[in-house]
Amino acid sequence: MYLSSPKLLGIIFAGISMMLGLMMSMSNTGDQNSKLELQEEPPNIIVFVADDASVRDFGAYGNEAIKTPNIDQLAERGLLFENSFLTTPQCSPSRISVLTSLYPHSTGAEDLHMPLPDGMKILPGYLHEAGYFSGHMLKTHYGPHADAQFDWYSENLSEDFPEFLDEASNDPFFLWVGFTDPHRDYGDAPRVHDSENVIVPPFLVDDEETRADLALYYDEIARMDGQIGRFMEELDRRNVVENTLVVFFSDNGAPFPREKGTLYDAGIQTPLIFHWPKEINEGLQYNGLTSILDLTPTLMDIVGLDVPDNMQGKSIKPVLNDTSYPGREAVFSERNWHDSDEHMRSMRTERYKVIRNEAYTNLPHGTPADIGGSPSFRSLYQLKQEGELNHAQSRLFQVPRPRVELYDLEKDPWEVNNVAAHPDYWQIARELSAQLDDWMEDTGDFPPHMRVRDDHTDRVTGVWFSNEIPPMRNVD
Repeated sequence: MYLSSPKLLGIIFAGISMMLGLMMSMSNTGDQNSKLELQEEPPNIIVFVADDASVRDFGAYGNEAIKTPNIDQLAERGLLFENSFLTTPQCSPSRISVLTSLYPHSTGAEDLHMPLPDGMKILPGYLHEAGYFSGHMLKTHYGPHADAQFDWYSENLSEDFPEFLDEASNDPFFLWVGFTDPHRDYGDAPRVHDSENVIVPPFLVDDEETRADLALYYDEIARMDGQIGRFMEELDRRNVVENTLVVFFSDNGAPFPREKGTLYDAGIQTPLIFHWPKEINEGLQYNGLTSILDLTPTLMDIVGLDVPDNMQGKSIKPVLNDTSYPGREAVFSERNWHDSDEHMRSMRTERYKVIRNEAYTNLPHGTPADIGGSPSFRSLYQLKQEGELNHAQSRLFQVPRPRVELYDLEKDPWEVNNVAAHPDYWQIARELSAQLDDWMEDTGDFPPHMRVRDDHTDRVTGVWFSNEIPPMRNVD
């Protein structure tokens, strides 16, 4: 569907921007960030969103086996965030959280497949006020009210990109591209990776089936990378690369056991890259802790819009010119219903991760259905049946689960050794858990006995026993 473009607002905004630019250039404050504030025209914005991709599975983030030349080039010619984290490891709640700059429990759409409630505004709705023509490609996954806030929609990815640019005409444009790669099922992407060269994390079984599964996942990432390359070629052909801000991130971790759907870094850490030749120098890296919650406020700040007080993220625009800008002291994430119900909350500092399992500790961690059907999960489950799992592999099936998990990320980056009860760490676990309580209170989180939803898959294997999503009960 194609809706009308707000051209009049674009003309008005362009005039205001020119007047403000002239006034600020006369003030000559010497601010190191004046380069962004003095723009004569707002940037175009494209956000590329991978569907289920781990931060470790891109060349720019150190994976030498995977083929991602276009994404790597965005990083080489822009700004790469080393420590960026999502608010949840679940697809639709993650995307809604980004677009609203609210934690999932604050959106009213914290469970998988829950639509954004009526009356809530998302990023394109705000950008419309600044004269932007907004578009969306492929996967939305956040409901009709959010969908309606875009001016244009297509399911054909780069094939329809020229049409979108033509439709935008002289207005600044905002385009959100929701890739379906590398979401399962696998097998239809061109084969470009050898299973012998993939990287197998310690909590998976290093066997032929798992390696083949990882190679297919790599192939889908490579296909997405090629599509991004074609988008960039079209921008270059039209001579608009220079003032187009391109953002790349993933909505949650890879669709493998103990990654997607978990609050370990493998589930919530995301690649985050900004590419904007006009304003961002090449080859920059930012090491500060960053929440993806900050993306929408940052884009609004860059455009010149006021950030609403109800948003829980904050603008980090200064990072674009100053990578010494301090990061967050901690980032927070949550896991709610995703095929099976959970009520988990986490807090991550630069060194430590605390996870609170607020409910269902007598049951194993829920396995999403798409992961349960994967060869890598079947290999893991077969070893479980045979009693042959090692310590790292067995953690997924632990019962009962601890109420509090603490990981020293400096010594244990894969988060397989819970040190919450260790005499050297128990006080740290106590202090971080108290800070997590403060965050839950400050953000109006709901208790685990509220907003409960029954499972519709087996928690261990992910096998469906009902095609219906159970209704929510105990709603406050």
